[in-house]
Amino acid sequence: MADANYVRFNKRLRDIDSKHRKLSRGYVQLVERDGLLVPVSTRRTARRGFPFRGLLLTLAGFLVFKAVLLTHLGPITYGERVEKLAGGTTLEQAGAWVMRADPITMWITRQIGLQLDALS
Repeated sequence: MADANYVRFNKRLRDIDSKHRKLSRGYVQLVERDGLLVPVSTRRTARRGFPFRGLLLTLAGFLVFKAVLLTHLGPITYGERVEKLAGGTTLEQAGAWVMRADPITMWITRQIGLQLDALS
């Protein structure tokens, strides 16, 4: 029985220390409905994980960039430039592979073209 109480007591101490560390970085006092002041940490803890949202936004931006480039240059000129890249060094060949007109880019290009037709 005494060991269980000791374990619970130590857990409560760890929780208090943890809360104290969080609040020592900055806090505000919130007033609850019953008038009780409750300290709440103002800083968020940094998320640790892979930034999937940033990766998806970067990919979407790159696809839109390719589509705008394809719309601006036209499919023939764009294709010629990608073929010219494909005949270069290994790095240029990788760039040609990335810049090739894939189905998603073609779809975005058609959408941009429809928008431009509507504006004319």
